[in-house]
Amino acid sequence: MVKRILCSVLAITACSTVATAEEVAKVASPGGVLSVSLDVNNDGRVSYAVARNGTPVIAPSLLGFLLADAPKLERNFAFTGQTSRTVNDSWEQPWGEWRSIRNHFNELRATFKEKTGPGREIAVVFRVYDDGLGFRTEFPDQPALKQVNIQEELTQFNIASSGTAWWLPALEWNRAEYLYNRTPIAEVGLAQTPMTVKLESGLHIAFHEAALVDYAGMSLQKVEGTHFKVVLTPAAKGPKVSRMAPFVTPWRTMQIADDAAGLYQSHLVLNLNEPNALGDVSWVKPRKYMGIWWGMHLGEQTWSSGPQHGATTGYAKKMIDFAARHGFKGLLVEGWNVGWDGDWFGNGETFSFTQPYPDFDLKAVADYGRKKGVTLIGHHETSANVAHYEDQLAAGLDLYQSLGVDAVKTGYVSDAGGMKVREPDGTIGFEWHEGQASARHHLKVVTEAARRRIMINAHEPIKDTGLRRTYPNWISREGARGMEYNAWALPTNPPEHEPSMVFARMLAGPMDFTPGVVSLKGRGDIRIQSTVAKQLALYVVIYSPIQMAADLPEHYEQNPRAFQFIKDVAVDWDDTRVLNGEVGDYVTIARKERGGDQWFLGSLTDEGARTLPVKLDFLTPGVQYRAQIYKDGAGADYKANPFPLDVETRTVTSADTLTIALAPGGGQAIRFTPIKGR
Repeated sequence: MVKRILCSVLAITACSTVATAEEVAKVASPGGVLSVSLDVNNDGRVSYAVARNGTPVIAPSLLGFLLADAPKLERNFAFTGQTSRTVNDSWEQPWGEWRSIRNHFNELRATFKEKTGPGREIAVVFRVYDDGLGFRTEFPDQPALKQVNIQEELTQFNIASSGTAWWLPALEWNRAEYLYNRTPIAEVGLAQTPMTVKLESGLHIAFHEAALVDYAGMSLQKVEGTHFKVVLTPAAKGPKVSRMAPFVTPWRTMQIADDAAGLYQSHLVLNLNEPNALGDVSWVKPRKYMGIWWGMHLGEQTWSSGPQHGATTGYAKKMIDFAARHGFKGLLVEGWNVGWDGDWFGNGETFSFTQPYPDFDLKAVADYGRKKGVTLIGHHETSANVAHYEDQLAAGLDLYQSLGVDAVKTGYVSDAGGMKVREPDGTIGFEWHEGQASARHHLKVVTEAARRRIMINAHEPIKDTGLRRTYPNWISREGARGMEYNAWALPTNPPEHEPSMVFARMLAGPMDFTPGVVSLKGRGDIRIQSTVAKQLALYVVIYSPIQMAADLPEHYEQNPRAFQFIKDVAVDWDDTRVLNGEVGDYVTIARKERGGDQWFLGSLTDEGARTLPVKLDFLTPGVQYRAQIYKDGAGADYKANPFPLDVETRTVTSADTLTIALAPGGGQAIRFTPIKGR
């Protein structure tokens, strides 16, 4: 056995005691790129360490749990055994960024038991891939620990070197809707996940979690230097997590790559989730949609009843006509139901999920849309009053099912910590959006919707942890600052926001960002920090299997060239390639449409102009393609002159390299169509 010196609590420089640790188990990735070692020190504390090609990535980091009603699970453990296995297979996504996903890992399951006292047992499972790893704790069925009440998880991530971090603050009032901080790793505070770091060596690591089920979401707290620990989301009452054994925790994940592009190409989070639990999901259909939505954010319409009410029968039919004329398959209608008058923010007690306002005929609109080939997308804003919503959930979903509504946007608008949940004792508790109670609620909504063949797009949601693999009707969600911040908030989203999200938030899963505001104007004189070409590039760069054309119909009629790309771009993909990128600076992504031969490319930048050479070797060799290029026009600049848009058509092959010129705050979008008969 290998023996090493291990700090018992913090970084070695801050330790008052030093313990000798003995390596008890080890596992490497299939290609030998990553290796994980497990140690037990002479205090009986279990730690793990990660190396990449022999270089430390995560220095020895302790594992354990602080319990609310029993001694903590951290000291006094003895290693009792291990099992291992290798899996190398593939599975197919019913929709997604890639059709086929390879799942190739080596797994180590190590068991530990307390040497004295009650003799409680745990198992730690590591799955190690060449591009990352996940680990979780198993609590077996045992007499000494039936009810597990976790006050805090003591998992550590002791990053082995310094570097730069991109992170969002956790446990603040505005949930996940903040701008990214870019700081030295040592200056991170309490961070949400995914958190992405770039080490001094250039190595990139993204920290997150997978398969968050019936458990509190985790954040990362900087302890000292580059040493982090897990902080679980609080509960309104009692411990942060309460479970009956046997159960498993979510996976703690690290995607590890040489560059930012490698992070996005990883399938780690999806692979660590369970396979599809719903059976036939052919009814889950990606689509583009329009909405009665942007007008409210502009202040031209209201969710509430009155002279400016947006969700009227007449206006909805007008929107359906426009959507049908231009090939959009869905129409979202917000503000259709009683409850929007008065103080609805963070309250939600007056919402009805079955009663429309008098000026909106729900059945007539749904029937009209069906005849036009446009499916109504339902809307359930709850103001995070989960107790009130669950009382009406079945009735609300039954109504939609009876009308042929197969997708629902849910909303949980309230300050963080303001989610009203009926606790086991029948009282109302105020919970967090990423607490255990929220995890239970969201899965209840998704599974109840699945019983009725309804898809769910959650806003102000619990974080995405790859559960779309298990429940493919969880089609998208929000969970970051979206387009609406460009309508009514100052500061608006800056140009670096989207290339930051790609390599942080988007590593978790799809986001309903609602792009395509070609008017580039919010409420009053608010100017969106983007060029028109960048708005088009967002359809490729920010992935969602449902994509909104967010602007008003009249603005698309005024900008027909830009609108053409929005009409043409696909939403579901067979393949995805990240061609270049740096976190927070720029990114170029190419995607191949599902079941077709077309490719689409999106490239965008921060406030700096860039010229990027892009090889087209992702195209099929020997085939000529017509490239329709939507690019920033002469003099384009997100601040002074955002509207110039040039559209160019040229013939290209896989042997070509394009030079993509991006204006400050700009972008480029390209449609590649095979030329038949050549």
